[in-house]
Amino acid sequence: MALTRSLRFLPAALALMLSATAAQAASLEQMAGQMIVVGFKGTSADAPSVKALRDEIAAGEIGGVMYLKTNITSLADVSAMNAEFRAASPELLPFITLDQEGGMVERLTSAVGFTEIPNAETIAADNTPEQAEAIYAKMAEGIAELGFTVNFGPVADINLNPKNQIIARFGRAFGKDAETVASYDAAFIKGHHAAGLLTALKHFPGHGSSTGDSHEGFVDITNTWKPEELEPYRALLADGDVDMVMVGHLYHAGYSDADQQTPSSLSPQWITGVLRDELGFKGVVISDDLEMGAIRKHFTLEETVAQAVRAGMDVLLFSNTAKYRPGLATEIRDILVAEAERDPTFAARIEQSYDRIVALKSRIH
Repeated sequence: MALTRSLRFLPAALALMLSATAAQAASLEQMAGQMIVVGFKGTSADAPSVKALRDEIAAGEIGGVMYLKTNITSLADVSAMNAEFRAASPELLPFITLDQEGGMVERLTSAVGFTEIPNAETIAADNTPEQAEAIYAKMAEGIAELGFTVNFGPVADINLNPKNQIIARFGRAFGKDAETVASYDAAFIKGHHAAGLLTALKHFPGHGSSTGDSHEGFVDITNTWKPEELEPYRALLADGDVDMVMVGHLYHAGYSDADQQTPSSLSPQWITGVLRDELGFKGVVISDDLEMGAIRKHFTLEETVAQAVRAGMDVLLFSNTAKYRPGLATEIRDILVAEAERDPTFAARIEQSYDRIVALKSRIH
């Protein structure tokens, strides 16, 4: 099955041809739409909200969907919903995403018949990277069989703070040093690629040394963050297997505008300066959920969208859980389009992001 799934990745020449064709055909609204991935309500293909989402995908108004545990009541229903999402845009498949790390962070559970695996810390303690790759390949095969296209992982954070509330507490890091983390991250990625799934390294620039949880509110890493937290990214980017990098909402005074405490997800110093220019990443940059407290408590929707894109963000991820509204994607797209119509530089940023997204999507079939 893994071999069959791996055949979904298209030859580079064909991928480039499809990318160029899609780029030529897209309107500003469609390019902006591809930058939006949203959470949704509904647990079956017949749910009105799911049908509406399918229509948005078909119209090119959004680029993908984000599953939470609340969307999953049975594997059969998940498979049916994903089949609808795929059928809505077969030539440019949507990012159908979930967080399935293992341990406490997972959307597919044994309660609905999915085989669970331990957290990253346990996997690394009990298995070699080669053994871990086999474990992740089997998990990824099950995810891919349900029709997903993206799993948000692996975690590239280093376990530097044993009292960390969001990484160490749940055993989400593979180790306490960059080399260990990078080796198991590579195993995770290879296992997922064998199943035809895309991945996203997270949480750039490093959440492992933090003393707070960005889900809840502002997190300052100025005095805790260490340059070694970039090393897993440096190593994996050098290998060329990174599909996406997910940027967290972490504030560092050295990488922020002087007049604003800018989190990394809205920071050109982090995204363009470090990730793009220093580390050389040319692929898709995706935000962590932009409805986390670190963002929504400090920035309006308009500020969030505009600043993220100007900073270099390609995909804007919104769980749509803080205050659910069916029209959230339309609100985001309208902000993107209005800003682009006012500012040619912003319009050029949208086009750059669209080209990267299409190139990545054209690798899956």
